[in-house]
Amino acid sequence: MSDKGHARSRLVDVELDESIGRSTPDVEHERAVAIFDLIEENSFHPINDDGHGPYRLKLSLVDARLVFAISREHGEAVVTHILSLTPFRRIVKDYFMICESYYEAIRSSTPSQIEAIDMGRRGLHNEGSQTLLDRLSGKIEIDFDTARRLFTLICVLHWRG
Repeated sequence: MSDKGHARSRLVDVELDESIGRSTPDVEHERAVAIFDLIEENSFHPINDDGHGPYRLKLSLVDARLVFAISREHGEAVVTHILSLTPFRRIVKDYFMICESYYEAIRSSTPSQIEAIDMGRRGLHNEGSQTLLDRLSGKIEIDFDTARRLFTLICVLHWRG
């Protein structure tokens, strides 16, 4: 894709609707970092759109579903997709558990033990990212790195601190 095409097939803003709710300062910081990382580098294009990005994404929660309200940079609505979070529950739960193990290991384990736990953590993160890619297939075209950043955001939306 040309540089101009890439500049058009990307997110320039991600907003969390009030339905997401607010949390502790630590969680809010992690959400802000996840959003910053996603905006900083991404590839994002709604399927069947005429390609007039860049795009804004507003995320909200409705009945255990994540709503992706996509608009153009200047606010014109493009499309809304609703994604069930049910397929992510186990992965997010397991990911949080292994993250806790990882942070505990950093304090008291050998480098090889830390590396083994980190490999498992990255594996679960990749699994969640692939699940997200699969669930968005036919709706939103994203690359794997963007799926990883979006999955990170989904995880911090679940984190209560």
